[in-house]
Amino acid sequence: MSGHGEAQVMVSAKSGPLSGVAEVPGDKSISHRALIFGAMAIGETKITGLLEGEDVLDTAKAMRAFGATVTRHGEGSWSVNGVGVGGFREPENVIDCGNSGTGVRLIMGCMATTPISATFTGDASLNKRPMGRVTDPLSLFGTQAFGRKGGRLPMTLVGAADPLPVRYTLPVASAQVKSAVLLAGLNAPGETVVIEREPTRDHSERMLRGFGADLTVEQTDEGHVITLKGRPELKAQTVAVPRDPSSAAFPVCAALITPGSDILVPGVSQNLTRNGLYLTLVDMGAQIEFLNPREEGGEPVADLRVRYSPDLQGIEVPEERAPSMIDEYPVLSVVASFAHGTTVMRGVKELRVKESDRIDAMARGLEACGMSIEEEEDVLIVHGKGPGGMPGGATCATHLDHRIAMSFLVAGMAAQKEISVDDGSPILTSFPIFEGLMNGLGAAIRKA
Repeated sequence: MSGHGEAQVMVSAKSGPLSGVAEVPGDKSISHRALIFGAMAIGETKITGLLEGEDVLDTAKAMRAFGATVTRHGEGSWSVNGVGVGGFREPENVIDCGNSGTGVRLIMGCMATTPISATFTGDASLNKRPMGRVTDPLSLFGTQAFGRKGGRLPMTLVGAADPLPVRYTLPVASAQVKSAVLLAGLNAPGETVVIEREPTRDHSERMLRGFGADLTVEQTDEGHVITLKGRPELKAQTVAVPRDPSSAAFPVCAALITPGSDILVPGVSQNLTRNGLYLTLVDMGAQIEFLNPREEGGEPVADLRVRYSPDLQGIEVPEERAPSMIDEYPVLSVVASFAHGTTVMRGVKELRVKESDRIDAMARGLEACGMSIEEEEDVLIVHGKGPGGMPGGATCATHLDHRIAMSFLVAGMAAQKEISVDDGSPILTSFPIFEGLMNGLGAAIRKA
């Protein structure tokens, strides 16, 4: 049984060449933040290109529960009439964040310094994920958290009535934790300071500035030091959401390993804190052209032309690149299976606390498909078999994880025998048009 209803077995068979234009959805990280910042601003924020996956729709419902007016006008077109910083009302019911770790952690941050209480829950996957990494720094503001053993959902947060400004050094590289602390700092007096030893995705910083917050970033011996002045008046904005580089990864990687493929993926975010996969693929010998570079919605974007690349070589992925591609390691491990030689991925232990233990999920699934895999706590190693080298023929467990499901469906497009996943329903959380988009390019993905 899926956390989203009945489990949906999906099957991916060997594909002919992929061709055409892959119009991937809007960026999930920016979509969450556009709704949340709009709810904390004064006036009407207008959003285009919003990802309408289940995760983001759950965040929209949550912002309504806290008092904002959130309206859908058409496909990807939304508006948010905000209540201002500190203006959230206490929700009448439990806030259900579904499968979204980003959603629940950011929402916890934005209500943590308002004197209200809210109870959060999620699906079976989200309720297993650790929340202490967020509630611990939020407690420094004066917020109280009462949850299940191990700091897990369901959990009730009691916002700080008299919040204190915080100076916090991130113990792990996490844009979710950083963003939660910054959001809490909006309604705290004085300056809230977050220090990260290695940079993570910077959408929150960019968007906070865009909405009028006084925020500075400087590089010091401690690392990236982000300073936010509390209690600004955020002003409504017009937000154009760029296309999601994490979603684009699936058609891009599929084209690289499927013989004869030649596709265009337009308008993909090239934010330097999100483009690690694409740098890595180029290092491996991928035929990717970055066309028409430009800026949309405050984010750098480009159109990607991607062609089948039979000469991919295994590499050691630079460990410092991990924060900029943490969500893409599952599909990279699929590409590595079709490369010549060994690909070594270090610094990836954060994958063990995502929607699933992604290192274990990919290792077991790839082994079932005939690949040779090594893993340690912080390392995943794939011994590639070259083009067409994956035997396939397995049913892989997704563990309610959308990226695991999509990665194995991509693998099935180039494996010798079709590959099934035990439950493809979580794909709806982030990429609801995945099956139709991929089949439109020439894939052979079907529901069993």
